Amino acid sequence: MPTYKAPLRDVRFLMNDVLDYPAHFKTLSNGELADADTVDMILEGAADLCENVLAPLYQSGDDEGCHFDNGTVTTPKGYKEAYDQYVQGGWQGLSYPEEFGGQGLPMSLNLIKSEMMGTANWSFTMYPGLSAGCMNTILQFGTDEQKNTYMPNLTLGTWSGTMCLTEPQCGTDLGQVKTRAEPQADGTYKLFGTKIFISAGEHDLTENIIHIVLARLPDAPKGTKGISLFIVPKFFVNEDGSVGERNPVFCGSIEHKMGIKASATAVLNFDGATGYLIGKMHEGLHAMFTFMNTARIGTAVEGVAHAELSFQGALPYAKERMSMRALSGKKDPEKVADAIIHHADVRRMLLTQKAVAEGGRAMIYHAAQLADKMTDNLLKGDQAGHDYWDDKLGFFTPILKGFLTELGLEASNLGMQVYGGHGYIKEWGMEQIVRDARISTLYEGTTGVQALDLLGRKVLLSSKGKVVRDYTAEILKFCSRHARNKQMRRFVWDLTKVCAQWNTLTIRLMLTARKDRDIVSSASVDYLMYSGYAMMAYFWAQMAAVALEKIENGGTEVPEFYQAKVQVAEFYFDRLLPRASGHAEALVSPSRTLTQMAPEHFSFDY
Repeated sequence: MPTYKAPLRDVRFLMNDVLDYPAHFKTLSNGELADADTVDMILEGAADLCENVLAPLYQSGDDEGCHFDNGTVTTPKGYKEAYDQYVQGGWQGLSYPEEFGGQGLPMSLNLIKSEMMGTANWSFTMYPGLSAGCMNTILQFGTDEQKNTYMPNLTLGTWSGTMCLTEPQCGTDLGQVKTRAEPQADGTYKLFGTKIFISAGEHDLTENIIHIVLARLPDAPKGTKGISLFIVPKFFVNEDGSVGERNPVFCGSIEHKMGIKASATAVLNFDGATGYLIGKMHEGLHAMFTFMNTARIGTAVEGVAHAELSFQGALPYAKERMSMRALSGKKDPEKVADAIIHHADVRRMLLTQKAVAEGGRAMIYHAAQLADKMTDNLLKGDQAGHDYWDDKLGFFTPILKGFLTELGLEASNLGMQVYGGHGYIKEWGMEQIVRDARISTLYEGTTGVQALDLLGRKVLLSSKGKVVRDYTAEILKFCSRHARNKQMRRFVWDLTKVCAQWNTLTIRLMLTARKDRDIVSSASVDYLMYSGYAMMAYFWAQMAAVALEKIENGGTEVPEFYQAKVQVAEFYFDRLLPRASGHAEALVSPSRTLTQMAPEHFSFDY
């Protein structure tokens, strides 16, 4: 099975050389806490936890899965002990306010920690990961009493959190939510209904679980405008903060899934459970988007995580597996055959994995800086500043979630392909990565949903294309700075063409949509993928520019490290960026070829 090694050299290259995290931290009110020694200690500590505690449980957790017995869920062997170590290390409160027991560090450090954890063991990471969204929602919309009641133990990690949206009759279309909340004389509410697909909805890792639940009041308007948000604890909280009696919210079952089997996905029944309104009445969906955006960025991390883990599994195998001779001549003449890493097609697969993992990591780490600024303004009470950075991050979110998970799944499949038939065998561990990666394109909004959010809401409706114009203007400034550098010229030229085409495609869709409304839906996934390839190209160009400068002037790494960065950038621009052209051609095709066939004509056999 793959042995996880935290890619700290790449992490430090991005943080220190490409994205200049030290300068970024100086712009934050809590940035002084993130000094070089502290950051280094966090990176080393997270690597140790992931490599030596979480990674060894990855395959065994998949083999055993979670156990369900009459409403009680037990996690696989070793999970409880690993979670206790996670809590004792103070990892849950890394980026949460000191007033609630956290360390108050920038949110980006929590995301970087989560990437390492997710790569080592995604199923385990689901449990504390869902708590982060719960905590962010309470921090932004909760009353002082709610914050003081729930945040200390959530920050410590002795309590965990969930998000309860989906119901049997509705997933993405939350306007169909039927769970009802009946007002009580004491100001609380009784919730009745069933929620499904609730990650970490029931387990044995924490002494309490705090559910964030969408429900509808009796007099609520129809549709999404009539949904409110409630805090529903598994156990009531006593006045002294201790755990009290059981609240009537029960686990009816857990799902039997293709992957992430060690993560409990629960069916929760709210049988008159007491809930507490959070945020404004009938405005629950607005508040829940705080949770959902957190989860979507977290899911984007999954694309990077599975690409990285699959690459770490495939690379040593490709170096050791002997098969045939390289077409350019013997590479291992003393052996019966050459290692498969000498075959060009195997290198294509490995380089694709590497390009996706490292390019995606750069995209995530940049988005984490935007999240830092958004969170910093929230903690300072600057709502306008929060909303500004939230809008900036909002453009990235669907691209990160949709594009990176699609490519992460591709990279996982490539890792299995490198192994050939052995990749299909469970003992090697590569097929588990594929099974675990498959959910990433589905939950927190499928790729199609992310694409509609990007093109329909973020690009066309909200900004009339301005968000793309602004972002491509940033890329063109980069191109202008490097235009005279001969070694950067091919990257600059391709990026310039991409920026022009990206804007042209956006305008063309905007004009076409006036007459053909279905074009937004028919073009959206191709538009998202085009945007993703364009965005990743920009980050690979940035990494190449830094690497070339370090080769010339010296850096903290060996020259071969920087040379490899340039070579992967060249591979990306030669082999992966051209895919964008196919998406560009497809997305401007009329919607008619998708909509003209009558539903009854899709098959004549049944």
